[in-house]
Amino acid sequence: MKELIAKKLIKLRGDKSREAVSESVGISVSALQMYENGQRIPRDDIKVRLAKFYNVTVQEVFYDYEQHETCSSVIHNSKINSA
Repeated sequence: MKELIAKKLIKLRGDKSREAVSESVGISVSALQMYENGQRIPRDDIKVRLAKFYNVTVQEVFYDYEQHETCSSVIHNSKINSA
């Protein structure tokens, strides 16, 4: 999970420097580096600030939208059984 978040944060940062992003968001460069290296997950308030800075939702960055196979089959089976 941390690795996926790290990749998303790096992609969102693009060619901006860590210094510029961290200053705009109000966090230290070392904190941003730890998030991007998958060493830490930011607190909720920092998640919100990062998402606002990158103009995306918190869910897009910090939560996995892909349905798990077991969830998909439960949903599919419940629709079949209710028909």
